[in-house]
Amino acid sequence: MAADRDPAHAAARDDRRDAGAPDPAPGRTPDGAPGMLLEARGIAKRFGGLTALADVSLGIRAGEIYGLIGPNGAGKTTLFDVLTGTHAPDRGEFVFDGRHLPSGKPHAVVERGIARTFQNIRLFRGLSALENVKAGRHARTRTGIWGALARSRRAREEERLTTERAHALLDYVGIARLAGVVSGNLSYGDQRRLEIARALATEPRLLALDEPAAGMNATETALLRRLIERIRDDGVTVLLIEHDVKLVMGVCDRIAVLDFGRKIAEDVPAIVQRAPAVIEAYLGRGHPHVS
Repeated sequence: MAADRDPAHAAARDDRRDAGAPDPAPGRTPDGAPGMLLEARGIAKRFGGLTALADVSLGIRAGEIYGLIGPNGAGKTTLFDVLTGTHAPDRGEFVFDGRHLPSGKPHAVVERGIARTFQNIRLFRGLSALENVKAGRHARTRTGIWGALARSRRAREEERLTTERAHALLDYVGIARLAGVVSGNLSYGDQRRLEIARALATEPRLLALDEPAAGMNATETALLRRLIERIRDDGVTVLLIEHDVKLVMGVCDRIAVLDFGRKIAEDVPAIVQRAPAVIEAYLGRGHPHVS
């Protein structure tokens, strides 16, 4: 709190916001070391007779890029869905910055500071890129319906700031020139970037990205990696699901591996990619490493 009252700190924060950067996340220990921002404790989820998640526990530190990988059907997206409130867990809980995270309430999860993108892009395809980001930003606006209908001074000022912030975020992800383009007409890679901008508009402390490199070529993937690193460097913790193992191994600080709904490994990339259980899950027996 004291830092927020410091003029130099406030000026630096405003400079970052003007540049489109997300707000930095709290979640550090008193000595300044990264604390545990998110903990999954014994998460279990079944759909009928299918066990999607079985007693999954993991911890994500503030300020890191944390990868979640595994073969198709391992339970990765289900874990995202439970985390972000799309599904409630059958057992277990998430703890976010030391507090229990509500289950089955997506709006409450966003309010607490967790945003996500989706494996299958979910944009408002008939709206422009700018309008999509403004829609995400409205999760943090305060004008009520009557103020909006009456076009009160507060509503007009908030709308102006929302538009400015949306433009800044489009620039931040590298698609400022496409602000007026209908999102359904954007290239696949630009739609992915737009979805990230919309998620950042909610001011998350944790950004959960579900296969953001899917469908991208090598050049687009390299640009995405730099964007993910920039988001982390600007203070937002990143949780990443991705099938591009090379990207995950190159960008993540730590990685957890799921297989048939169970966590089979969690460590730094160099150790995870050599774990026998991981090699077997991906490639079967007899392969020397995951590449």
